[in-house]
Amino acid sequence: MLSSMTPTILLKGDKPALVVGTPGGSTIFTSVFQAILNVYDYGMAPQAAVNATRFHHQLPDATVIRHDQREIPAETREALEAMGYQVVPNSWGNLGDVQLIKADGDTIEAAADNRGRGVALTLP
Repeated sequence: MLSSMTPTILLKGDKPALVVGTPGGSTIFTSVFQAILNVYDYGMAPQAAVNATRFHHQLPDATVIRHDQREIPAETREALEAMGYQVVPNSWGNLGDVQLIKADGDTIEAAADNRGRGVALTLP
């Protein structure tokens, strides 16, 4: 079941390094994956990573890419359209409500998607 894709726990050695999850049915995998890429590949801080625009592509709409209510940059949209994709806002609103915790040694950072209803707090 796609709804079983969350929470996702990434380990560094034997310790948790990142915990991330979201609701969203078939969009769970893409929301979680994009948050992970944002943190590790793009070096974004946890809050920026979960707040970033997300997009989703799913068959049978092989040429349609849906994005959340935040706009995809024009350069990205144009490149996708040049490859034959139709880029449209997703009709059901936001993609997910990502919650994330990043641990780096003794430093813990929490992030709650600002499109959602969560709150991120760390306690001493």
